[in-house]
Amino acid sequence: MTAFGVTDIGKRRETNQDNYKIHTTGEYCSAVVCDGMGGANGGNIASETAIDAITKDVLEGYREGMDSQEIKELLASALEDANERVYEKAKQDPALEGMGTTAVLTLIQNNVIHASYINNVKKLLFLGSTCIYPGEAPQPMPEDCLLTSPLEYTNEPYAIAKIAGIKMCESYNLQYGTNYIAVMPTNLYGPNDNFNLETSHVLPAMIRKIHLGKCLHTDNWEALRKDLNARPVEGVAGNATDNNILAILAKYGIYPGKVQLWGTGKPLREFLWSEEMADASVYIMEHIDFQDVRPEGNEVRNTHINIGTGKELSIKEVATLIQEKIGFDGELVFDASKPDGTLRKLTDVSKLHALGWHHKIEIAEGVEFLYNWYLDKQ
Repeated sequence: MTAFGVTDIGKRRETNQDNYKIHTTGEYCSAVVCDGMGGANGGNIASETAIDAITKDVLEGYREGMDSQEIKELLASALEDANERVYEKAKQDPALEGMGTTAVLTLIQNNVIHASYINNVKKLLFLGSTCIYPGEAPQPMPEDCLLTSPLEYTNEPYAIAKIAGIKMCESYNLQYGTNYIAVMPTNLYGPNDNFNLETSHVLPAMIRKIHLGKCLHTDNWEALRKDLNARPVEGVAGNATDNNILAILAKYGIYPGKVQLWGTGKPLREFLWSEEMADASVYIMEHIDFQDVRPEGNEVRNTHINIGTGKELSIKEVATLIQEKIGFDGELVFDASKPDGTLRKLTDVSKLHALGWHHKIEIAEGVEFLYNWYLDKQ
């Protein structure tokens, strides 16, 4: 295994920017996964967190002979820890007072990328999002539709930050000969997903709402209270009165015999199992270099890689699938007074397939996996 570590950190690039000095004692400085992590007050936070907490741990895992699943779990844990610690540091920086999340994340990603260059990191994976594409992008969305028309308005600030990261990686590759690769994942779902009804995304939200709807429909108050004890809703836990529980669930469209979902159910969405995203990322780090995605000619752009399944279902189809997997025989009702959001958002994964990676877990299998995981974590 050489893709993750090829640079002796003792041979750090000569620089007077002491803030970028690495404080790790490991043998190698290696790949960094950059997803808005790093330092907002100089590269010291970037190197300490992104390199020490993520890279060193993952490398040690490889040296100790861990299998791929153990490495994925280790990487996920390291990323979660690093993201939390770095973002808290960024928020505490007086220089960032009054700045929005997008501005903070832009500073963070810029410091991770630059700290990687200063410290001779030989390979970096920059994670973006498919929200970088225009609001009226062709469907499915190929990489080369980037910056061809206006962005979707509500995504614009975040999208611009991610596009800046892509361009920064491309520019460092061209000017300094680095090997930084940007990937744009589609909608992800999987273990440790967010099931908070106040903040969750569509798929985990529907799983939980339909599960709670089944509990009500079957008069299974033991399971209902167990769920609310594990994940209270607006402070309402399983020890609340029946009336309080019914009231808070009704607020989120969950009734005995009926679950109400936002929108018409017509928008089409693509979903990728999160562990397959991790697998694709490791595959790219091990097998793909910047030269493999660099186009011919003088103009170098759109070297990023879409990561997804290339398959889509309507929200209604996903909801029906979840209903079947959970075994809820009540009614699903769509509230057309609520917004639908973007009607279609499908990635073109032709480049990814040509590079040799394909997804394996289809949505039906993934929903079953996730529901079982959700029940296990009650």
